[in-house]
Amino acid sequence: MKKNLLIAGGIISAVILLILILLPIIIKSLGFHPDYERTEYDLKGKKALVIATNHDTLGDSGRATGVYGSEINIPYYEFLDAGMTVDVASIEGGEIPFEPISLKYPLATNADNRYLKDKEAEEKTKNSIKIRDVDFTEYDIIYMAGGWGASYDLGYSEVLGEKLTKANADGILMGSVCHGALGFLKAKDVDGTPLVEGRQITAVSDKQVEELRITATPMHPETELRKLGADYQKNEAFRDFFATLVVVDGNIVTGQNQNSSGETAQTLLRLLDGKVD
Repeated sequence: MKKNLLIAGGIISAVILLILILLPIIIKSLGFHPDYERTEYDLKGKKALVIATNHDTLGDSGRATGVYGSEINIPYYEFLDAGMTVDVASIEGGEIPFEPISLKYPLATNADNRYLKDKEAEEKTKNSIKIRDVDFTEYDIIYMAGGWGASYDLGYSEVLGEKLTKANADGILMGSVCHGALGFLKAKDVDGTPLVEGRQITAVSDKQVEELRITATPMHPETELRKLGADYQKNEAFRDFFATLVVVDGNIVTGQNQNSSGETAQTLLRLLDGKVD
């Protein structure tokens, strides 16, 4: 009897270990951080500005939050590997906090693991530039990462709105993923109307927010974008956490959620490469 229990325990332990090993493959097969078509670009001499949140706490829960790892790290390295100079900024400057679980197994991507070993990139997120001190018109790409923290500051920043308004007037390529699209809320088009009005835009869906039970955040991108008249677009899955979509409208490229980070960055690079040519 004892021997049988030991054998059964060994089998159960082996099965659990196998599941843990295969977990990244399983969730990827469901749509989490899917492979995306990559093109190598040579954009030396061009500059990208990556913007993220400073907010580190999820409401009154005390739970740590911030930018979602893949939403900042995948685009950062896509731009960097294309030869671009990449600066990192935030609303208040200083440290950019990370959603803790996004940098851990099994959710961390290759880009996240690369970041954890990259002292220069870590320095940029520990001592990010304050957006007030940045001239957005000096950049070729402006990209805003999401994460739950972004719902507390990106959409409320008048300074961010003003700087994006100027960048848009200059035709600069701008992009976002997930909650990063909240950064567009205060921006205006050249005629003074909301920048997102009438534009095809995607961001994290209300459905995904509800499915993850993070509804206490002050701004939900789908709701806020629709309020301003955006032509909000999304794809759905059995859980929107596994959906993805990238939308291009003029000089604005938006990705639905963390799964869209790579394709969003690659689309921005493709459009910039076309401008260079």
